[in-house]
Amino acid sequence: MEGKMVVISGPSGAGKSTICRRLLEDERVQFSISATTREMRPGEVDGRDYYFLTPDEFRQRVEKGEFLEYANVHGNMYGTLRGPIQEVLDAGRIYLLEIDVQGALQLKAQGIPGLHVFIAPPDFEELRRRLTDRNTETPEVLERRLNKAEDEWRDRVHYDHIIVNDQLERAVREVSELIGLEGATA
Repeated sequence: MEGKMVVISGPSGAGKSTICRRLLEDERVQFSISATTREMRPGEVDGRDYYFLTPDEFRQRVEKGEFLEYANVHGNMYGTLRGPIQEVLDAGRIYLLEIDVQGALQLKAQGIPGLHVFIAPPDFEELRRRLTDRNTETPEVLERRLNKAEDEWRDRVHYDHIIVNDQLERAVREVSELIGLEGATA
């Protein structure tokens, strides 16, 4: 199997993380751990879920050119470190990036080869319900995320594929097939 980068993005609450966790059940898939300046949520672990950095640490790494892409999302910085990707690709594995739309568009603009998959919610009412049920954001942050989701929805045209996550098993199967893992995770 030839190594490839697969970019998964879409609005908060679309189910990206759940789909990515399922894809990671296949040993050929290596997850890209993003760096962020946001606060750690309950149950998250530094170095497993994200590399949690202070704004100063993040800025210093940007200045050193250590990021493949980075963006300000909902008032926090997020980015993909350059280091791990080539090793995974050389080993013939899939390098899975779960990043925001802004970061995915940066990768496309740089001409970095990869398969870009947009995960969409069935509709915005369902997206609101999912975000509300998570109970992790203030009402103000929730509204910001919903407004951002509308912008991200418009950018879906820049992706290679759009998967509507209205039924998790089907969505996982469709993404698995797109990246060459047929039958491995569904």
